[in-house]
Amino acid sequence: MSLGVLGRAAGLFAVTNIDDIVVLALFFAQGAGRRGTTRSIALGQYAGFAGILVVAVAAAVGATLLPDSAVPYLGLLPLALGVRAAVRAWRDRGGTDEERSARDGGPTVLAVAAVTFANGGDNIGVYVPVFATAGVGGMAVHVVVFLVLVALWVAAGRYFATRPAVAEALSRWGHVLLPVVLIGIGLLILVEGGAFGL
Repeated sequence: MSLGVLGRAAGLFAVTNIDDIVVLALFFAQGAGRRGTTRSIALGQYAGFAGILVVAVAAAVGATLLPDSAVPYLGLLPLALGVRAAVRAWRDRGGTDEERSARDGGPTVLAVAAVTFANGGDNIGVYVPVFATAGVGGMAVHVVVFLVLVALWVAAGRYFATRPAVAEALSRWGHVLLPVVLIGIGLLILVEGGAFGL
């Protein structure tokens, strides 16, 4: 295993997942002060990313699990979660940050996994040709590096959400930003993939 392969795998992960740090920070802000938030987010991120890897590896070895025409419809997952979060934010608009936090159960493993997986449609498109040309050994190195870096991404999301200036902004605007980001991700996936003839 060469350092070049490790470096390429790390670079590929960083480039295809930079947007996840923002989403993770928003999830951490949503669950601020709640027990189990880090565990839920980490498990959800790993579950969603494992789904991305399973599809990418299967497609790379020729066993396509999702037809290409179905991938854009994954955008419906973050779109639905964003609309749900927007409805909740609208309903709770008159309350204080503390009241909103008390009513909000924080991010669930399933919600984080769904957003991660749905946001990974572009990742799958990038990973499949890389995995197909890397061979079994190279594919295994990529998978291991990616799984190690998921932990770093979760830590980075938590770090940004707990910086005083960022935490204050997320505390004040996170209930608005999370639905906007999720709806934006969902719409972007749907439009870029041509879902519903868009």
